[in-house]
Amino acid sequence: MRYRIRREGDNLPPSAPTTQHGWAQDTLRDVLLEAYQEQRRARLWRNIWRGVAVLLFLAVLVSLRSCGSSGGEPTTLAKGRHTAVINLNGTIGDAYTDQVAMLRDSLERAYANKSVKGIIIRANSPGGSPVVSNIAFNEIRRIKAAHQNIPLYVVAEDMCASGCYYIAAAADKIYADPSSIVGSIGVIGGGFDFTGLMDKLGIKRRLKTAGSNKGMGDPFTPETPEQQAIWTEMLDDIHQEFIKSVKLGRGNRINETQTPDIFSGRIYTGNEAKKVGLIDDYGNVYSVARDVIKAPELVDYTPEDPLSSLLGRRLRAEVEAKVQETLDKNW
Repeated sequence: MRYRIRREGDNLPPSAPTTQHGWAQDTLRDVLLEAYQEQRRARLWRNIWRGVAVLLFLAVLVSLRSCGSSGGEPTTLAKGRHTAVINLNGTIGDAYTDQVAMLRDSLERAYANKSVKGIIIRANSPGGSPVVSNIAFNEIRRIKAAHQNIPLYVVAEDMCASGCYYIAAAADKIYADPSSIVGSIGVIGGGFDFTGLMDKLGIKRRLKTAGSNKGMGDPFTPETPEQQAIWTEMLDDIHQEFIKSVKLGRGNRINETQTPDIFSGRIYTGNEAKKVGLIDDYGNVYSVARDVIKAPELVDYTPEDPLSSLLGRRLRAEVEAKVQETLDKNW
């Protein structure tokens, strides 16, 4: 038997080194290609999400612009016969809204439109400042007197009490839901007396005043009988002005004889308020516009709140800057 001694390189195909080298290149190419495709996919999804973000920014921007212009010029949107609606919400005389200016401007714009067949003040307020209420009451009566051919109604929603009812009394008629809270024709004032607590804690109040009643109402100073009488007289005086305005606005519709406590400051439901003459009938903005004014289309004449307008403009500017930044970064 013959044996052949193999030499190095025998029986190896001459292309073997080339094949091994090609396998390494193919593997490296596949790895690089996969990494490149993965980067492309990641970049594609990143761009897609950026595009979605930009679309969302644009949608918010359009929404803000629409909201910002909704209370601007309703007369340009409503040329046919319609009912003007003015919203009276929140505390009367709060620090954020000038209700007198709002009511005056809204009424003047509504009366200036010949397509307006009637005006509804949609009221939902617990009341507030008697001074602001009285000014609003007189301004409504003054403007209404110059446009007697256009009816002005108040529709009470959840609540039209105290200062809100003060204002409502200026309308031609008042409507409410049977479950509305109406009335509260009274005046309230109050505070706290911490003098007993101070005595227990051994604390003395050092209040310097010029005038015996200058510190009247200070919660850390005892109130004298004379000061209590002053407070009572002041509240009674304001109350009488409230009563006088309600009687002036409502006339003989107030059934004071049969309801002696009508000016006691108590509240009434819509059902009770109709019986004592605080409201004229049941109704809401839709039924009054449709069945009483005979102009069912409602157009909001309430001006845009200045604070909301300011915040809206600032937010729109920030959104626009963010959109532009995103566009500059990605495209």
